[in-house]
Amino acid sequence: MDGINSLFLLGGLLLFISVISTTLSARLGLPLLLLFLGVGMLAGEEGIGGIQFDSFVTATLIGQLALAVILLDGGLRTKLDSFRIALKPSAVLASWGVIATVALLGVFATLYMGVDWRLGILMAAIVGSTDAGAVFSLLRNSGVRLNQRVQATLEIESGANDPMAIFLVTALIALTLNPEEAGIGSFLLMLVQQLGLGLLLGFLGGKVLSRLVRRLNLAEGLYALLIVSGGLLVFAVANLLGGSGFLAVYLAGILVGNQRSHATEHVLRVMDGLAWLAQASMFVVLGLLVSPSRLLEHGMDALVIAAFLMLVARPIAVISSIWRFHYSRRELAYISWVGLRGAVPITLAMMPLMMGVPNARLLFDVAFAVVILSLLIQGATIPIVAHWLKVTVPPKPEPADSREIWLSESSSVQLFAYQVVADAEVEGMHPDEVARDLDLLATRCFALIRDDNRVELSLDTRLQAGDRAWYIVPEDQINVLAKRFAETGTSMGLAQSFFGEFVVNPASMASDLADAYGLSLDETERNLTLQALFKKRFEGVPVEGDRIAIGQFVLTLKEVDADGNMRWLGLKCPVDGSPEAV
Repeated sequence: MDGINSLFLLGGLLLFISVISTTLSARLGLPLLLLFLGVGMLAGEEGIGGIQFDSFVTATLIGQLALAVILLDGGLRTKLDSFRIALKPSAVLASWGVIATVALLGVFATLYMGVDWRLGILMAAIVGSTDAGAVFSLLRNSGVRLNQRVQATLEIESGANDPMAIFLVTALIALTLNPEEAGIGSFLLMLVQQLGLGLLLGFLGGKVLSRLVRRLNLAEGLYALLIVSGGLLVFAVANLLGGSGFLAVYLAGILVGNQRSHATEHVLRVMDGLAWLAQASMFVVLGLLVSPSRLLEHGMDALVIAAFLMLVARPIAVISSIWRFHYSRRELAYISWVGLRGAVPITLAMMPLMMGVPNARLLFDVAFAVVILSLLIQGATIPIVAHWLKVTVPPKPEPADSREIWLSESSSVQLFAYQVVADAEVEGMHPDEVARDLDLLATRCFALIRDDNRVELSLDTRLQAGDRAWYIVPEDQINVLAKRFAETGTSMGLAQSFFGEFVVNPASMASDLADAYGLSLDETERNLTLQALFKKRFEGVPVEGDRIAIGQFVLTLKEVDADGNMRWLGLKCPVDGSPEAV
């Protein structure tokens, strides 16, 4: 009994320290995942904790379970709009991109380390795919608002490339251990089975879970458990049948998350905590597993391999995969840089160890060191590189908080809290006056919080800086109200600097703009609307922040509606008289 309690004490203490250490993340500029890993290494046999842990089977079990929860959470938060924007390029990146990365890195690792070519390519296959847990966590907590195309591409790629990575690792292990039985036909059948069953079972599982969430009347706390347990069932069944459990659980999460119901809001709040628990547990256990002395022993090899992966293999794979989809050079560079490695490569590196592949410990140590370098170098520089490459868009005014009250299975009321900032448009107004030109029956203030106390609304009530006003707001007015509360001189200046000084209706004729500013357009383009001209020049699905140049002027897409149609364009002419690079 004492042994069990000691285990509980140890596990709770490690998780407690990991969570507390997250407060250091912002100050030190380090990714949280790296801090979790550091806690595990400090507690390990070569750290101050002295805990001896070398069970690769247990670590694999915890890693697989945690990754399933992380991918489920990522799917729940992935909007279907992302697929409209980036499905095709992400699919190519998740397939050909992984193959190209593995081929280039495998040849380099074989020549550099002087090992058998099968071992070199196996090493490349282990670290060849981006990690969904790392991408979801670091991108969404980076503090920057990325171009939607870039964000969607990175997230969908990371959630969908595990089947290819697992296929390559499994095939190369078979080729190493039983070369006489390995054949191209069996490998291709395995790949089709992984992808096909993963997609099929993920779709069916997601549909069933969506229907259950809508139909069952459960206590609020049980909906998240229903979705997690259902996601794990989908994950396990897909793996047992030879499909990709990772792909299946990610797809199931997408289908459930995009089916709004009375349980959605509560589920997302609970899943956020479960995803953090999964990440912390997984990286602490992986930290316990590794020996820092062995990492240092292979540190130089890992550094060279990581440098080739980040600076050569990944960029070539990205460019060869998605250049035809009309990404700008800056977008290609950023997608190349954010090829984050995390728990998936370490989990894959355990497979050769458990199956008895010669020199498997070398593969594990190098893969672990590459993950640490990726998190330390790429993960810590996500916001810096995003600003440098100009793939960000200005922060969008948003509500400070939100709630959704479901009145029936298909009807709800949305409640939003807006924070009054100094010098905002609404400062000094009556709360009802803020929405004077909106639908007063649909948009109205029902509570005002000042100094953590509720203020009774009266005719003399005026909004002050620091107030938090709660409104009932229809979906199409959420951002309109947010701008009135948040838009100050500084934020407006940032928006004007990015989008331009003038707002233009996309339905306007290009000829009108050309005549007004003396711009040269051929007859075909003059007869187009600005929206049609934008799409013709851009040749892709436009997202906020996309730009085209017309003479010395730059048109920037400022806002799109829920269906992806343009609402407003920004017009800008640089001060020096030359168009800004687009």
